[in-house]
Amino acid sequence: MDDRQNMMENGGQQENTENMENTESTENAESRMKENPAQGLPAGTKEESQQGSGKKKSGYRSGFIGGFLTAILLVAVLVGGVSLGRSIALNQAQSAQTDGNNAEADGEDGLITVEFLQEVSTIYQRISQSFLYDYDNEELRDGMLSGLLEALDDPYSVYYNESEMQSFNDQTQGEYYGIGCSVSQNAQTGIITIVKPYEGAPAYEAGLQSGDILYAVNDELVTGTDLDQVVSMIKGAEGSTVKLTIQREGESEMLDFNVERRQVEIDTVEAEMLDGQIGYIAVSSFDGVTPDQFIEAFEELKAQGMKGLIIDMRNNGGGLLTAVEEMLDYLLPEGEIFYAMDKNGTKYSEYSSDAEAALDVPLAVLVNGNTASAAEVFSGNIQDFGVGTLVGTTTFGKGIMQNTYSINAEGTKGIKLTVADYYIHSGRNIHGVGLTPDVEVELTEGLENQTEIDQSQDNQLQEALRIVREQVQ
Repeated sequence: MDDRQNMMENGGQQENTENMENTESTENAESRMKENPAQGLPAGTKEESQQGSGKKKSGYRSGFIGGFLTAILLVAVLVGGVSLGRSIALNQAQSAQTDGNNAEADGEDGLITVEFLQEVSTIYQRISQSFLYDYDNEELRDGMLSGLLEALDDPYSVYYNESEMQSFNDQTQGEYYGIGCSVSQNAQTGIITIVKPYEGAPAYEAGLQSGDILYAVNDELVTGTDLDQVVSMIKGAEGSTVKLTIQREGESEMLDFNVERRQVEIDTVEAEMLDGQIGYIAVSSFDGVTPDQFIEAFEELKAQGMKGLIIDMRNNGGGLLTAVEEMLDYLLPEGEIFYAMDKNGTKYSEYSSDAEAALDVPLAVLVNGNTASAAEVFSGNIQDFGVGTLVGTTTFGKGIMQNTYSINAEGTKGIKLTVADYYIHSGRNIHGVGLTPDVEVELTEGLENQTEIDQSQDNQLQEALRIVREQVQ
């Protein structure tokens, strides 16, 4: 086994994250909404208009592990996860940020002191005089700025150089294409894992599998690299290919896949009626089209005589908070479902449901370690309002939000920064803790790597069915 395999294996596999794309995604998505940057919510994307509204037979979207930053590699957006308050924040942040930096720099305890600048100058002089190899001044500057964010010890706060910022902006403009799979990143080890290649998409056709560990993109190592940046590396011009180097369980050597980039349309909602008139709705992410797809599926099942409902949130890395709000408002009675709080204790971004609730049948919600961010907001509110039973394993635990800011006048460089905690109906923040299911059920060993699982073998689904059927009777 070569050195690169050893590095990956020693990193280990652990549990999820996500940026709330509204992390999100997915910590995710996370780190997807166009909101006031002061609210710390995700910017809009082009993917919303490209999603299909049809439904397919549902299959359990199994994940390799729980507890990762999740993102969907679709047409022009991260689905799970990830940056918040993008477009407006990029345009408005610089002047206020500059004023704040100048004020702090003048203070005795400020970061940018005369002594600090002298130390930087001394180091650079030593490099220019003595360093053996060639170097690039721009790369040195990028390294300094990147190190500043890395020193915060927050996996969600990162620096974007010019090329990374351009790729990030391209995602919001819909100019680039993806490979059609969801990925996740361990916040502690930085290891990136394929959660699910979507049937019919390039990743699926190329042979990628759930549980594959992504080692390199175009021969560039990606372990520990910010998930947003990795997604940007995978995206590209339509029809072009990207080389992915994968470590697969049971294989002694790395596997290389050349995957075509193209437009991918993936339904975010799949539904069917199970035995006993129990409806089943699987939600893979929260995008602009998701509420309409969800409500349509719910109403179709209801018209078929639905007596109970199971909503599958397993391996949903998050997405748009507005999508969650719309879906919860449709299902829940009146009450607050979400709010954020910044470092000064200022409460904002409050979302509530009204008194009209469509849910009038027993409900169970399936969750696992890859249920993150916006998906946790959805599932946690179902639990807090007492209208359904959570079944599965402890969720990822992403309860913080990020904004993206420009750091120069041209907007060619920027940072993504954690700016707020968020809270659900009961007032709890689940960051680093996750949601504990009402009924804890581990998926049968050996099934976690399968892309599709037969419903009769899916013991988590079978337990949810048992619970709902008992309530129906």
